[in-house]
Amino acid sequence: MKNYWKKHKTIIVIAAVIFIGGGYYWYQKSHQTTAVIQYKTTAAEKGSIATSVSGSGNVVVDQLATVDPTITGTVSNLAVKIGDSVKKGTILFTIVNDALSVSNDQSTASLQQSRNSVDSAELNIKQAKADYKAAKSSSSNATSDQKKILNDKINIAKNGLIAAQKSYTATLAGYNNTLSNGAKRAVTSPINGTVSAINVKNGDDLSRLSSSSSSSAPIIIGDLTTLKAQVQVNEVDVPNVSIGQKVMMTFGAVDGLTISGKVEKMDALGTITQGVVNYTVTIGFDTIDSRIKPGMSVSSKIITQVKQDVITVSNSALKVQGNKTYVEVLAKGAQTPQQRTIEIGVANNTETEIVSGVNVGDNVVTQTIDPNAKATTTSTNRSGGMGILGGGRG
Repeated sequence: MKNYWKKHKTIIVIAAVIFIGGGYYWYQKSHQTTAVIQYKTTAAEKGSIATSVSGSGNVVVDQLATVDPTITGTVSNLAVKIGDSVKKGTILFTIVNDALSVSNDQSTASLQQSRNSVDSAELNIKQAKADYKAAKSSSSNATSDQKKILNDKINIAKNGLIAAQKSYTATLAGYNNTLSNGAKRAVTSPINGTVSAINVKNGDDLSRLSSSSSSSAPIIIGDLTTLKAQVQVNEVDVPNVSIGQKVMMTFGAVDGLTISGKVEKMDALGTITQGVVNYTVTIGFDTIDSRIKPGMSVSSKIITQVKQDVITVSNSALKVQGNKTYVEVLAKGAQTPQQRTIEIGVANNTETEIVSGVNVGDNVVTQTIDPNAKATTTSTNRSGGMGILGGGRG
């Protein structure tokens, strides 16, 4: 009997626990309140929208002069250092070359000899004419044959003068060329600019320096007022780029600096790097900031299109279903949004032009928050899923 009551007591306890648990579950279930779905919206409005193409590259000097003398010798009296500003004609260094001095002396002597030959030929003409004149006088007993010989001497003397004059002209050209080479011993700047590189020092033998590339020239001078940006643009985007388009540029080495400019030229031939084709685009600066230096890295946004007075919405509002693009519009006082199929125009990374389907002032849903769901659902970002913008557009 004792075991009987013990067994039934256990059953009663279990039943009580089940009853209490079920009652609690029923109470919680019957008193649970369903949370309301929330919608974040933004009003569609008219404004401007711009599309752009991105490119990156470096700052370059457009007008760059390499100072590489055509004569050899030893570098002497180097008068500049990197960073110096120079004017056209400023002496940079001199070249010691004793052979040039010898050539100058030889050329001077040759020129004098040629001058003497011309003078001598002129005297010969005068003398031949005087002899002929004397033979023709009435008091002369010269025969006709003698007179003919004297006349031939005049012609010979004239031909001699012509030859002497030609020789003098050739010798004078050689003399001037020798003097010109001698003058090059004082090496001067060909332009106004800033010394960008010096690859020589006093005592260097110019004949031993490599001249295989412009970067190894003895001195390089750049006009820093002609700074440009050269950026690489992908082959997919370059058809949208044209001369004169506005560009906004930022620089990795200068925080907070943005410089505007314009596209000045584009290379006709692209370069292939790891299977990717890029084209070099040269951009001129609207203003030059002293903090910008040659070689600095630059990032650019080339403005390819600007549309004014158009309806735009955030890209986060756009959704795609099949081949249709739509947005959800929440009317004033409504609890649930209305789906509207739209026609879109140009777009960038943040917003899209709406050609039809949305009116100014419509509250377009940009995010749906459902507390009853396991995770928050957000609208599909158009720039990531629709592929309209292209690889480098912004």
